[in-house]
Amino acid sequence: MWTGGGARETRRRVAFSETYRNPPVVHVAMSMWDFDSAANQRADISSDCVTETGFEIVFRTWGDTRVARIRADWMAIGEVSGEGDWDV
Repeated sequence: MWTGGGARETRRRVAFSETYRNPPVVHVAMSMWDFDSAANQRADISSDCVTETGFEIVFRTWGDTRVARIRADWMAIGEVSGEGDWDV
């Protein structure tokens, strides 16, 4: 995304370390960004395709924004199975 043209979206699959009982709520945020200061800094980050086993982080930009790199942090909140759970 450094050229200011071409692909303006990237996706990365994230696998959870444990399987959730239902798709959890996922919060995604940028924790580091490196944009060119000569153009507007436009960015959108979100989660997509959330399942019990993982999700996709989606990063988008548009216009003439030039992105060198970003780092994303995420948090999933949901119910996981426990050792003491009964399966009736």
